[in-house]
Amino acid sequence: MSQHQTGILQPLPAHATYLHFGLSKNADQQAVRHALQHLQSLVDGEHIVMGVGASLAQFLQIEIAGLHDFTGIPDSKVELPATPAALWLWLRESERGELVHQQLRVQQALSSAFELQQQIDGFKFDSGRDLSGYEDGTENPQDEHAIAVAIDVNGGSFVATQQWLHHFDRLAHMSRSEQDDMIGRRQSDNEELEDAPESAHVKRTAQEDFEPEAFVLRRSMPWSSGKDAGFYFVAFATSFQAFEAQLRRMSGAEDGITDALFTFTQPMTTAYFWCPPTQGKLLSLDWLRG
Repeated sequence: MSQHQTGILQPLPAHATYLHFGLSKNADQQAVRHALQHLQSLVDGEHIVMGVGASLAQFLQIEIAGLHDFTGIPDSKVELPATPAALWLWLRESERGELVHQQLRVQQALSSAFELQQQIDGFKFDSGRDLSGYEDGTENPQDEHAIAVAIDVNGGSFVATQQWLHHFDRLAHMSRSEQDDMIGRRQSDNEELEDAPESAHVKRTAQEDFEPEAFVLRRSMPWSSGKDAGFYFVAFATSFQAFEAQLRRMSGAEDGITDALFTFTQPMTTAYFWCPPTQGKLLSLDWLRG
């Protein structure tokens, strides 16, 4: 019996690695299918969550209803890079060393047909805060609502990902009250500000204020690499509609007001994937049959 990849709904791990793969130049359909069969035994849906990109489905001549690449937001007032990939893997562990071994096993399984495009190392900060110090996911749906938002009737889920780069020097030049106005919540107690400006992040993304409502299940984490750091945004839903509705409003495409977040951080990537269900403890490959 099919079920969702359980890691989607589980609490955030202490450590994570996000891997984006493209198809190798000389890969053919047989090699790709063979590599995915090798990967199947590693993807348990709990410690490793996998998503399929539109380019992979097209290459295999498979129709996955609702799956497409992100191509931007018309009339956006800010840059929203589109960075599609064939395959996405979210490696989840409580200990950093095990992620290294997970990645080695994954890359070995995929080596005949896929090439690693991007690796992002994430981690849990405090109780689930962004590196700016503000809590993330306060309005996340819970329990049965989370399942309804993130998982379809067949156990599949769509996921939108964005890597955001923070400019901490800009944040440092803002007073705490200016930072609170930017987010729309007080950092000290996470309470929403009644008089927050229209550009405040919580006002731009209030999920119940859209028509239809634009709920997503966020599973985002901070990331760092060398001198750079920021936030890796991950949002699961039964389609990309809610994510795009929020992004239209954030980017100013809806009413000309851009989210105040853009004053100190910017997205470097945006990509869409579909997460297949599992059967037992193995990733289901039924979708490969079209």
